[in-house]
Amino acid sequence: MNFVVLTIFPEMFTPFWENGMIKRAIEGKHISASAVDIRQFASDRHRTTDDRPYGGGAGMVMKPEPLAEAIRAAKKSSPFSRTVLMTPQGRRFSQPLAHELAGEEGVIFVCGRYEGVDERIFSGYIDDEISIGDYVLTGGELPAMIVIDAVARLLPGVLGGSDSAEKDSFSEGLLEHAHFTRPREFEGHGVPEVLLSGDHRAIERWRTETSLIRTFLKRPDLLENRRFTPREIEILRKWCAGIERIIEAQSLPGAGSLSGGE
Repeated sequence: MNFVVLTIFPEMFTPFWENGMIKRAIEGKHISASAVDIRQFASDRHRTTDDRPYGGGAGMVMKPEPLAEAIRAAKKSSPFSRTVLMTPQGRRFSQPLAHELAGEEGVIFVCGRYEGVDERIFSGYIDDEISIGDYVLTGGELPAMIVIDAVARLLPGVLGGSDSAEKDSFSEGLLEHAHFTRPREFEGHGVPEVLLSGDHRAIERWRTETSLIRTFLKRPDLLENRRFTPREIEILRKWCAGIERIIEAQSLPGAGSLSGGE
């Protein structure tokens, strides 16, 4: 898969390409990646990429000519790539969208700066607009890195384990299960015995249950429209039975009141 980033700060991407998973993915030829300086497509001697907005107002706006030329050049070398503008007004980035982008032949990221880009760029040059959240950053470079990281790890061969990406949080609509590693004891806290049992079915049941617990406690919104698997329904029914026993115990004589009243 080919990633091309159009930016006025291509040097920001050098350490990104040269470290960690992205470096290994490039070296393994699972992806190709480059950052292109938009300034080289400016026609004036100062390589101007921004100007004052018509109608007045604060800040500067990225000029359409250099952006258009940069996008055309990127499309020429990667004609089947999707052109994405990183912008707060785009659709919210998510794991399903990462999977969608992973199915593309390539992605061309347009990184805006200042107050944004000239509106005329949206017509005929941009295929998609993506936002990483409802907050404002100084440019689209960091959001582009986030999207590249999330998409690249879904590509075959990029991660070491064949099922690593499938087990991540959100890949199955739930937060990931709890993790433990050595030492066996840490500050008085031990590793759950089931993880030491060697019983892979029991371990998988434990992981499913902790995944559900973490999601219920931290992101209950993820459960609202979820279609539960038979195993998950079995776990939820077990919880319900346990809660019912607790409630019934409260209604026994001398057991007190749930409300805490007299």
